[in-house]
Amino acid sequence: MANQDFNDLLAFVAVARERSFTKAAAKIGIVQSTLSHTIKRLESQMGLRLLTRTTRSVGLTEAGERLLQSVAPRIEEIERDIAALMALRDTPSGTIRLTLSDHALEKAVWPKLAPVLKKYPDIKVEFSLDTAFRNIVEDGFDAGVRLGESVEKDMIAVRIGPDWRLVAVASPAYLKEHPKPKHPQDLVHHVCIKRRAAAGGHYVWEFAKNGPDLRVRVEGQLTFNDSRAMIDAAVEGFGIAYLPEDMVTQQIRSGHLVTVLDDWSPKFDGYYIYYPTSRQNSAAFKVIVDALRHHELRKKRG
Repeated sequence: MANQDFNDLLAFVAVARERSFTKAAAKIGIVQSTLSHTIKRLESQMGLRLLTRTTRSVGLTEAGERLLQSVAPRIEEIERDIAALMALRDTPSGTIRLTLSDHALEKAVWPKLAPVLKKYPDIKVEFSLDTAFRNIVEDGFDAGVRLGESVEKDMIAVRIGPDWRLVAVASPAYLKEHPKPKHPQDLVHHVCIKRRAAAGGHYVWEFAKNGPDLRVRVEGQLTFNDSRAMIDAAVEGFGIAYLPEDMVTQQIRSGHLVTVLDDWSPKFDGYYIYYPTSRQNSAAFKVIVDALRHHELRKKRG
């Protein structure tokens, strides 16, 4: 196959993975018009339409889907082989793509990774923030970070953080105007700050206390998919928010937020980084995993 043909296939796989000409062009480092011309040339050479284009999205035709399934695994194998060769270098290098939530990034990943990355300037890390349960292989990620209970069984999983819990919080001003809830079901009579779930709906708040889990579908004026925005809204008195406790510790200590239903807040498994076995060959990836690995603090015997 000619070099140009192979480059065209690389361009096609990038667009198919990203479902966007803009994102694909940025990822492979060419201008969008050149990428569009490349795809048109490939379709012309093959005599098949591979992509469906609208003003808002890019999709795959049946032929495009079959080409992606055929070509992508081969390209990924080449990429793994190249990564393995790069691992032979003295200095770990390469780009690592991670999918994770904003909470996982802020509390479990970035504090550990930031000082390590300064020692390895040739390692590049791309963070994709969302709460969706990604197929990291199909979506082109090297690894994902999720709660232990959510990790797929066929993946290697390494714990990177302690257990944590969600807490319901509100500002003193809000609680001055509304009676403090005594039971999770009381929340249906309150204004709550909702979180948009990855699937498109709203996160249903989960509680537990000496019995089966209790799920409450709350209502309110505001909906976010960002924890920091939810914290700001709660501090400003827009309602009760349900947030990771370690993200609102400072606001609780300062008195800007008050915890409610504290004894109903359940603990969740800590975060894990998970990945397929093929990623173990990369020296850069090993640096990332080793930096994030969670070490339980043991109490000293007196």
